Amino acid sequence: MKAFQLEQLRTFATVVEEGTLEAAARSLYITPSAVSQRLKAMEDAAGQILLQRTSPVRPTAAGEAVLRFALQVRQLERDAHQELGGSGANPGAPIPLVVNADSLSTWFLPALASLPEDLGACVEILREDEQHSTRLLRTGAAVAAVTATPEPVPGCSVEPLGSLRYRAVASPAYVRRWWKDGRGPVAGSPAPVMDFDRKDHLQAGFFRTVTGTELAAPRHYVPSSAEFAQAIRLGLGWGLLPEQQCLTDLASGDLVELAHDRPIDVSLYWQRWKIDSPVLNQLTAAVRETASGQLRQPASGGPGLPATDLR
Repeated sequence: MKAFQLEQLRTFATVVEEGTLEAAARSLYITPSAVSQRLKAMEDAAGQILLQRTSPVRPTAAGEAVLRFALQVRQLERDAHQELGGSGANPGAPIPLVVNADSLSTWFLPALASLPEDLGACVEILREDEQHSTRLLRTGAAVAAVTATPEPVPGCSVEPLGSLRYRAVASPAYVRRWWKDGRGPVAGSPAPVMDFDRKDHLQAGFFRTVTGTELAAPRHYVPSSAEFAQAIRLGLGWGLLPEQQCLTDLASGDLVELAHDRPIDVSLYWQRWKIDSPVLNQLTAAVRETASGQLRQPASGGPGLPATDLR
């Protein structure tokens, strides 16, 4: 395979990001014909089709590898620009990161806030479910992710961060209405439950662990971490909250724990591109340091749930 030229890699990445050759041409200030010629030259060099000419365009399996390479080259260019005295890490092109909703609402933002002010890096946080987060890493659409998957995506390294501990909680009024005997979740109960969205399996997994049966109850769906917690406080349903969102309310009596001594731990990992990027190295160090103080570490781990139960 012949080597790709830098302008070809920039063009390929821009086409995928913009969705059409015409939009990419406008972004690059060249003609659509020039974009098409560069793409054809890349496919000739690779000996295979790299883009599906759909609307929007999508990379093929081979194209995903090329896209990841193109975006890694872009990141290395940003790093070089900064090290050579440029004004930051190109604020017009933020670094894309994938973070699950509960990490984003509890511990991840302080990691970003701890980055040196002179780093000059802007980020774009993508809140995606577990399956999509690994795909974004694989295609190169994200450079790093907080994930529940310990197996590294090709081209990425992985390290454990600790566990996010969840507790099953409800409001006192909710408990008085639905479980007058104080037993909490039981098989066959019609008590409404809170789910983040239709991919949220935390409550169902907890219920299965506690009762040995499948959860069959009315569900509310609230796809926002803060509003999800507020809905539980208001008595709409019971659900699992990260400790950072419920310990204060448990101590004050504003929330009630439904299964004492039965917390659920979800192990989290940091996956990132395997490139020697100063910006990505500092970001990784900040995430590692913050996670060490905010997440449960192995010695304090409790019962866990499968990786698919990350929300």
